[in-house]
Amino acid sequence: MEEKLLTKSLKEIRRRKKLTLENLAELTGFSKGYLSEIENSDQPPPIYTLSRITKALGIDIVDLFARTAASIPYQPIVLGRANEHSLMARDGTHYGYTYDDLAPNKKGKNMEPFIVTVGFDNKVDIKKEFRHEGEEFNYVLEGKMEFFYDGKSYSILEAGDHVYFDADKPHSARSLGNKRARVLIVIYSYKRL
Repeated sequence: MEEKLLTKSLKEIRRRKKLTLENLAELTGFSKGYLSEIENSDQPPPIYTLSRITKALGIDIVDLFARTAASIPYQPIVLGRANEHSLMARDGTHYGYTYDDLAPNKKGKNMEPFIVTVGFDNKVDIKKEFRHEGEEFNYVLEGKMEFFYDGKSYSILEAGDHVYFDADKPHSARSLGNKRARVLIVIYSYKRL
């Protein structure tokens, strides 16, 4: 719900500033098609992408979140059921990763928990590295994966292994063996005062 309001807000702000998708594409470096997909999606793009879009729109990303959050009633607790998880569209979706959002309806959250299924070598472009503000914790639930951080491979991680790192450095992963790795990931975004 909050996610759809966020993407709807992006579209409203773009239109209010009298920018076309073509204009926004030129300002952000993203394709017109990708921007249209974001505006019409139920899920927001990755923070890095969102940050580039809000900068191009001349607004602070914090203001976008505040605008969205103001329209949703606060809930001090959000309970998730096994059959209620929702798949998210994120930057890595196009690179063999799937994302299962574990707390989509928590308003004003500083942490973003989700389960990622990591793709295999032939489906994952390990050159596609992620970087974003904050900290990240990865806990391997099943399978094996190779983790890359700031240009280095950090060995094989198996079920029960975990890694905690500053997320502003390039990072990625790929599944190894005969089944995809499933990883609990929690991203903490620094709270801005």
